Amino acid sequence: MVEALERTIGEIEGRIGTVLAPFREAVGRLTQIPGIDQTSAQVLVAEIGVNRGQFPTVGHLRSWAGLCPRLDESAGKQRSTRVRKGAPWLKPVLVQCAWAAARSKNTYFQAQFLRLKGRRGAKKAAVAVAASILTAAYYILRNGASFRELDPGHFVRHDKAKVAARLARRLRHLGYEVEIRVAA
Repeated sequence: MVEALERTIGEIEGRIGTVLAPFREAVGRLTQIPGIDQTSAQVLVAEIGVNRGQFPTVGHLRSWAGLCPRLDESAGKQRSTRVRKGAPWLKPVLVQCAWAAARSKNTYFQAQFLRLKGRRGAKKAAVAVAASILTAAYYILRNGASFRELDPGHFVRHDKAKVAARLARRLRHLGYEVEIRVAA
C-alpha cells in the first residue's frame, strides 16, 4: 500500500516538473535583466505568462501594466501626465526593479535613469526604466532569447551632436566662450 502511494507521488511530481519546465526556463532568462531577481521574475511570469497571445505588441502590454503616460489634453492645454492605473501586482514590482536597476553600476538602465532624472524627476525616470524593463521582458519571453544589454554609453554615441551642444551651452552659462569643432 505504501509503495503504491510513493509511486503515485513520484509520478505526480514528475508530471508537475514537466508542466513547470517552461516557467522555470522563462524565470531563468528574466533574471539576466539587471534589477530583476528570482521573485520578481516569478511575478512577471505569473502576471504575463509565457504565452503572450493576449498582447500582440509591447505597447499593449505596457498599457495593460499601466506604464505609459496618460494623454490628458483639452483645448490645447496638457493637464495630467500621471501614469495610468494598471496591473496592481505587476506595476509595483516593475518599479521596484527599476529602482534596483538604476542603482546597478555601468548599465544601460542606470544611464537611462540618470538621463531622465534631471529633466523629469526621479520618480518619472523610474517609471520609464520600469517600462524599458517590461519591454525587454516581453521580447525575451516572446523570442526565447537571452538578455543582451546596451552599454551605458549608448545615449552618448547615439546623440553626439546633442551632447556636445548641451555641454557647450552649459559652459556658456558658466561664463566661458565655446567653439565646437569636430576632431580630425
